[in-house]
Amino acid sequence: MRKLVARRAAVKAASAGFAATVLLAPLFGPGVATAEPSAPLQLSADALPAELVTALSRDLGMTPTEYLDRAARAQQLRDYASDFRAENPDTFAGAWMTPEGKAVIAVTNAEAGKIAAADGYQTHLAPISAGGLEGALVQLAQWIASLPREISAPISSIAIDALNSQLVLNIANTGPGHLLNLPTLIATIKVVLSPGGGGPVEYKPMGGDTYITATKDLHDTTLRGVDVCSFGFNSTDAAGNALNISAGHCNPNVDNGGTAPVYVPNVRDIPNSPEVGSFAKAVLGGPAALDYSVIKLNERAVNAGMDQPRVRGANGTSLYITGTAEPVTGAPVCKTGQSSTFTCGFVSADHVETQLFTAEGVSKTIRGFASSACTLGGDSGGAIVTGTLALGITSGSNAAEAPNCTEANTQLAPYGGTASLGVPIRPILADIEATSGGGLGSGIAVRTKPNAG
Repeated sequence: MRKLVARRAAVKAASAGFAATVLLAPLFGPGVATAEPSAPLQLSADALPAELVTALSRDLGMTPTEYLDRAARAQQLRDYASDFRAENPDTFAGAWMTPEGKAVIAVTNAEAGKIAAADGYQTHLAPISAGGLEGALVQLAQWIASLPREISAPISSIAIDALNSQLVLNIANTGPGHLLNLPTLIATIKVVLSPGGGGPVEYKPMGGDTYITATKDLHDTTLRGVDVCSFGFNSTDAAGNALNISAGHCNPNVDNGGTAPVYVPNVRDIPNSPEVGSFAKAVLGGPAALDYSVIKLNERAVNAGMDQPRVRGANGTSLYITGTAEPVTGAPVCKTGQSSTFTCGFVSADHVETQLFTAEGVSKTIRGFASSACTLGGDSGGAIVTGTLALGITSGSNAAEAPNCTEANTQLAPYGGTASLGVPIRPILADIEATSGGGLGSGIAVRTKPNAG
């Protein structure tokens, strides 16, 4: 989220530490939400908006057909890897798409490799299984959580790099960061030094520019008290409620469990902006370690067509959503957001964990995936897609303070390029369902069919 009068990053520290050029492999562990019963259909290449086609060519060097094909094959790899791991739990070591689009299955012995090779996949021999790396990640996370805040502050994120059978620990290139005495009993750790944040990070909601919210009535709020975020995926539950899934940190009352109204901004008369809904639920950290919110859209929003299965990009163009997907390293992704509009990249890590500190100084663990798509301050809560499938919600970025993606790409190139943190949609849906108590959000699903009502 960002303030209306300043482009500042709320969750800058959540994502500034992962280099987009590091190929980090997905592990498809038991914590991943259950896949859809059958692969959802995607739109045809000629149905993609022209602005998205431009972004694909500019950012990925891909045609629409190549983009949709690689996105579909990444989901096929994800399904195969999940089944392979279930049958070979001790020898599965990861899976990813290469830069050329080849599907790879990593294993710890030749016999398991023969199985994957016979099924048409490239194989990679690794010394440590996926389970071993995940166990090491848990140990490292526990060690970081035990440190005093002033010592752990330089650590921005940790991730699993199955390609090289190691953990990647991102630490700010500062004096305190250099003094960290890393544990030696954990599997191989690679330390990546990234530029410091340039000063203290303000851990408050900031972000996109599609909807505005405040802790008080807009008539009683100064411009500096107005927060702005991006709508994510329109959804519906079993009771037919029109809902939108955005970022949890976008709710200005997320720390105290409160709610807040949501408005579409009237830039000429902010106090009289029309209310289109309110936060019904917001999660930042917690047992599921997610960052999401559920906005209940009101009748005005539904009558205006805000509940349709589409996300908005450049120049008001929209992309229709046809299903959901899960992060796969190497899969192509694109994101929407009213600051940077359509930008595209690749999933660089499907297993990233970071610590956020709220305004009250409370540590929050967030788990998600990293991509190289440029994300600016003003994009928080926006939708991330692979092909035309909902993949996740934007949570943070290392380019949040940049004025545009051209400058961000230039300034961040020496540090691995732009990187953003996404929160996967399927675990979000699963958490909403599990905590609904049969009420609002029960039976929730991302909308993929137009609402004719």
